[in-house]
Amino acid sequence: MTASLDFTVVVPTYNGAIRLPKLLERLQQQQNTENISWEIIVVDNNSTDNTAQVVKNYQTNWQYASPLKYMFEAKQGAAYARKRGVVEASGKLIGFLDDDNYPLSNWVAEAYAFAQKYHQAGAYGSQIHADWETEPSEDFQRRIAPFLAITERGNLPLLYEAKKKLLPPSAGLVVRRQAWLESVPQKTILTGRTPGNMLTSEDLEVLCYIQKSGWEIWYNPSMEIYHQIPKSRLQREYLIPFFRGIGLSRYVTRMVNTKYYNKPFIILVYLVNDLRKIIFHFLKYKGSFQDNLVAACEMQLFLSSLISPFYLCKNGYLNNKI
Repeated sequence: MTASLDFTVVVPTYNGAIRLPKLLERLQQQQNTENISWEIIVVDNNSTDNTAQVVKNYQTNWQYASPLKYMFEAKQGAAYARKRGVVEASGKLIGFLDDDNYPLSNWVAEAYAFAQKYHQAGAYGSQIHADWETEPSEDFQRRIAPFLAITERGNLPLLYEAKKKLLPPSAGLVVRRQAWLESVPQKTILTGRTPGNMLTSEDLEVLCYIQKSGWEIWYNPSMEIYHQIPKSRLQREYLIPFFRGIGLSRYVTRMVNTKYYNKPFIILVYLVNDLRKIIFHFLKYKGSFQDNLVAACEMQLFLSSLISPFYLCKNGYLNNKI
């Protein structure tokens, strides 16, 4: 499809019937978009609730210049939903909003303006504030919240340097369609979390490819969203599998930008470093992992990172790209 609009908002959703209305209403309230041609695409990632009906109801009474479209993607996983969104998008710029991401009224305008100023920006992330149902401790917010896509890195634009191994989350991410099509292979490795599988970081894999191709990745603090985080995501039952999934995915994101002849050495360096972290973390918190959820999450991350290459190889992820 040839890009004919300025901007496309893609909303991947799974069972988002309850969360979508608030997001769609925020998109209805976008300001300063009179000179921007844009659209909204909801990608229903095989939902089992009435997500489709919710979108249909909004379409029936939709009286806005930006059309609201609905697409169904049967393959489970955020990677499939985002790829479908890119295929269907008519915008030169594609902004991804999860169904629990609620943008301020200038989000689309600021996203478009940033691309006009930073022409080498292949992708750029939003400033993401937490909307806690139950506010956790300061220690949790400092050490764990960044993994929940909370991104507050100041009020000035920031270039993500490849050597620092830091990239923005997919929540509130804007990508140039050209950069995606030029850089991201049709088949990637990571699919995103699905029922029974917490393997994640599919968004970081995509960004690694874009960065590897020479495009810049930025943080744009003028694009602000609030990420709604229910108290269920602060429980051990959610967090431990969540951090296991992040860790098990790390081999992929670590190796995308590594030359094939350097991989054996780099793998060894990571293994030694992960093992070092595990030993020091164990010595620091031994006997308290059951009571200290923050320490337990970090230990799960270190352990899963250590075994990531072996897990992915054993389970066929490195042979069977999506």
